Amino acid sequence: MLKELIDQFYTDGFDEKEREDKFYVTDAGKCSRAVYFKFKKYPRKEIEARILRIFDNGDYTHMRIMNVLFSSGVVRAVEIKIPPQDIISGRADAIIEIEAKLYILEIKSCSHYKFEKLSRPESDHIKQVQLYLHYFKIPQGIIIYEDKNTQNLKEFVLKYDPELVQNILKDFEILREQIKQNVLPDIPKDIEIWRCQYCEYRDECQKIEN
Repeated sequence: MLKELIDQFYTDGFDEKEREDKFYVTDAGKCSRAVYFKFKKYPRKEIEARILRIFDNGDYTHMRIMNVLFSSGVVRAVEIKIPPQDIISGRADAIIEIEAKLYILEIKSCSHYKFEKLSRPESDHIKQVQLYLHYFKIPQGIIIYEDKNTQNLKEFVLKYDPELVQNILKDFEILREQIKQNVLPDIPKDIEIWRCQYCEYRDECQKIEN
């Protein structure tokens, strides 16, 4: 009874923002075919209320950590849009200052299982932060992960990698041309299996692969 009421609240309230004619920074590291499907407005699987609650929980994690950082006096800017670009739009969680150095900050939450295995940031998170470092011209960034079960934290400091950024931008340029020319991208060879399992375009993709 209550479960259905709560689920309905989330599914009724979910309103995915209309995609601009640009990539988002968060598209970096995603499956290029899934991004293509989204641009082309292919039918997608409806997002479960459970997944939307996970998103909601991530937002609260972000707010809690930011409240602490504000109280500590290290925050210099929040939710900052990158300078206008021809191909990409996006906004960083925050810019902070520690010991007279500026850092791009990205806050992530993850399951206990994933948290325990984290020895480095996830590849798409690295790419996102590298783009922010590039566009804000800040040489270092921090990704902080919170375990959803225990609230333990792990942080990773990244240095700006111009070669990686150029490769990311090149991949975006190729994908933009594929979208213009209606050329379906291949599934990336290095894509993690779990991304396919949870992809909202899985059914459409399987039709093509079969």
